[in-house]
Amino acid sequence: MKKLGTLLLLFFALVAHAQTENNPAIISTTVEKISDTEYNLIFTAKILDQWHMYSQYNPDNASLPMEILASKDTKGFELIGKAKESKTYKEYSDTWEKEEIFFKEKAIITQRIQLTNTTITSVKLNFFAQVCKEVCIQIEEDFSFSLDGNAVIDELVELDEKSIRLSKLLILDLKNKALLKTDVDGNTQENESLFTIFLLGFIGGLLALLTPCVFPMIPLTVSFFTKQSQSKAKGISNAILYGFFIVLIYILLSLPFHFLDSLDPEILNTISTNIWLNIFFFAILVFFAFSFFGYYEVTLPSSWGDKMDTASNVGGFIGIFFMALTLAIVSFSCTGPILGSLLAGSLTADGGAMQLSAGMTGFGLALALPFALFALFPNWLKSLPSSGGWLNTTKVILGFLELAFAFKFLSNADLVAHWDLLKREVFIGIWVVIFIGLALYIFKKIKFPHDGADKKLSFSRGSFGVLIIAFVVYLIPGTFKTPSWNLSLLSGFPPPQFYSIYEQENDCPLGLNCYKGFEEGLAAAKVANKPILLDFTGWACVNCRKVEENVWSDPAIYTLLKEKYILISLYVDDRKELPKAAQFKFKRANGKLKDIETVGDKWATFQTVNFETASQPYYVQITADLQILNRAEQYTDIDTYLAWLQEGIINFKNVK
Repeated sequence: MKKLGTLLLLFFALVAHAQTENNPAIISTTVEKISDTEYNLIFTAKILDQWHMYSQYNPDNASLPMEILASKDTKGFELIGKAKESKTYKEYSDTWEKEEIFFKEKAIITQRIQLTNTTITSVKLNFFAQVCKEVCIQIEEDFSFSLDGNAVIDELVELDEKSIRLSKLLILDLKNKALLKTDVDGNTQENESLFTIFLLGFIGGLLALLTPCVFPMIPLTVSFFTKQSQSKAKGISNAILYGFFIVLIYILLSLPFHFLDSLDPEILNTISTNIWLNIFFFAILVFFAFSFFGYYEVTLPSSWGDKMDTASNVGGFIGIFFMALTLAIVSFSCTGPILGSLLAGSLTADGGAMQLSAGMTGFGLALALPFALFALFPNWLKSLPSSGGWLNTTKVILGFLELAFAFKFLSNADLVAHWDLLKREVFIGIWVVIFIGLALYIFKKIKFPHDGADKKLSFSRGSFGVLIIAFVVYLIPGTFKTPSWNLSLLSGFPPPQFYSIYEQENDCPLGLNCYKGFEEGLAAAKVANKPILLDFTGWACVNCRKVEENVWSDPAIYTLLKEKYILISLYVDDRKELPKAAQFKFKRANGKLKDIETVGDKWATFQTVNFETASQPYYVQITADLQILNRAEQYTDIDTYLAWLQEGIINFKNVK
């Protein structure tokens, strides 16, 4: 009887894991013992013809890379490095505009582990991968490995009746799903381009140059290299090498975040919607701002600088490297706040560690360029302005900017938590006060501790003050109930227009009629006989606000949305708790349970399960009977979005 039961289990396992278009990758596992404490855990994936599975080394902002993690269910071991992979292939993707890395036909993945508890007899690894052809299917499953040769019996997880019922309601029977993946171009990416982030980092580096900690070092350092070297050419090459090491040091600062990103690709992306981390970033930036105001200095331990300075006396490449490191350390009181802003901004963006590296590269390059350029053209040194009060003025200006940006993070926390503290007009009002303060400082009506004696107001300073006043004038109408004045230049920074202290028609973008629940919107679409525009959005999603305020506001698009569509806006980062009757456990394909407790939990899972993506904004057009009308759209321009909507209307008429 026992043998019969085993055979039945094997039969059902084979049926469940038959290789089909819906299950294009069959994974088997083996164990190889290295020593009493080390084992190789081997995944062998058989991949269906014409399908491919992406490597763990697939680049960021492309198809999702493979990931192997220790399962939460087991302890007593740790992973040793990244898994070794069998032969992979490379091919340029027009969709992502990057060279992607993937497996074909067969993949062998070997993950070495080390036991920290030698008494355990089995371990679990979570295997995540994306397998694609015209469409993509995600694999996420816990695999059990026996270390002593005995069979591993996994405990079955049973769902209660309510969870089973509510889970079924979350899964849609979508038709024409393959259309979602067609004709997607590079403009559908939510992330800012790495070049844009690089440019912002470069600007941050230029600002750091204009601080009292860095600016005086330029002529001193360049003179040192040109005078102390045996020849002019040698001095120039040393100065250029010095600049190269500055760039390298700032790149190295971002490397730990790549490690975090590889451990969990979502760990950095979810920061933008984490309430307490946003509050932490707010506090950090306020702290940095007041250091720029001159009330205190943010410095690293002096012993670090002393040790690096001593090391810089060593000759050759090593000495020059430590000179660059010394500059980075001693200038931290000025560069730290700017780096803190860059860190916060990059880690709260979807690009995560790659964006941080791009920003750090730009920052380091801006710092390094003067040393190389002035070494090549030493006569330029004579044209440099002398150090003085203008450097302190620059620090104060940066302090006001830090303070303004800090409130963006507090706003993110307020939005997702629904505290209703920083409504749109309150946020803009705070910015008005901050920039009025900056204008008063520019016109020397207020002073800070490190300011010197009053001097005559220069033309350049006065002109800058006029620009600040003009910006304040631009902001002020945003504090009133003026729908026509939407501050489009700041789109994405203030809270949405409907998050207001003034009474609004509804809580939908631009006053459009929308539904915040899928079931309600679906019912309305059936009654109205209209297509559905499914809008996966987020309270803290900057690009969502940009689309709403700059694209949806176009008269032609606005008319279509208002008259031709049923708009369903689902906020995936909403931390509002669901009613107890609506909370449940959702069983993923890998058997793991996810607690659906908040509005965001529900709609984020809904998006992932049905559309196999977790990005926002993400727009889908469907009919009331769940037919996909055309490709999915993301952050794009007015013309593209309008053509996409018009195509959806035509397709809707054809399928009715």
